[in-house]
Amino acid sequence: MIQAPNTARDYPLLARPHVQLHGPVDEGMYDRFKSQLAAAPADGPLVVSLTTLGGDPEMGRAMGDDIRLLRDHSGRDALFLGKVAVYSAGATFMAAFPVERRFLTRNTRLMLHERQMTGSLDLSGPLTTLPVVLKAKLHEIEQSVLIQEEGFRAIVAGSQVTFEQLRDRARSNWYVEAEEAKALGLVLDVI
Repeated sequence: MIQAPNTARDYPLLARPHVQLHGPVDEGMYDRFKSQLAAAPADGPLVVSLTTLGGDPEMGRAMGDDIRLLRDHSGRDALFLGKVAVYSAGATFMAAFPVERRFLTRNTRLMLHERQMTGSLDLSGPLTTLPVVLKAKLHEIEQSVLIQEEGFRAIVAGSQVTFEQLRDRARSNWYVEAEEAKALGLVLDVI
């Protein structure tokens, strides 16, 4: 029987993450993230693990900003470990970690897609007010696209995937298996 190499031995820190997150990316996860971050040891690399089917991309961005601030202001290294599923807003959070600090467990999948918007537009009232309503909605969509593109650029930075490739594949929910993510340079290794 041939056994697969055990790369986990190469990264002993990943066996005991300081911050362990699972479930929807929402305000509750952000609260748990901040609490676990505050309780983590102050020295050495910080390891954050995540399992999620997605959620609020702005909460993913907020957690990512905390990681960036930690790294920029303290010089502390932070490692990301995706487990089982890192979908949507979870990938947004993962983007805050440089490629060489990202890891996935075997059989984990990433899912990358465009931001979603649901709603309706009520056009009623004086005609002179309607263009303002339309412009406001258009500005909301335009800003959401810009934020999405910033996130896509962060996810692919340092990888073999171009922004254009991600943008095109994300339109139809791009699922990326762990080994493929490694081969594409989206993560450093699979453990």
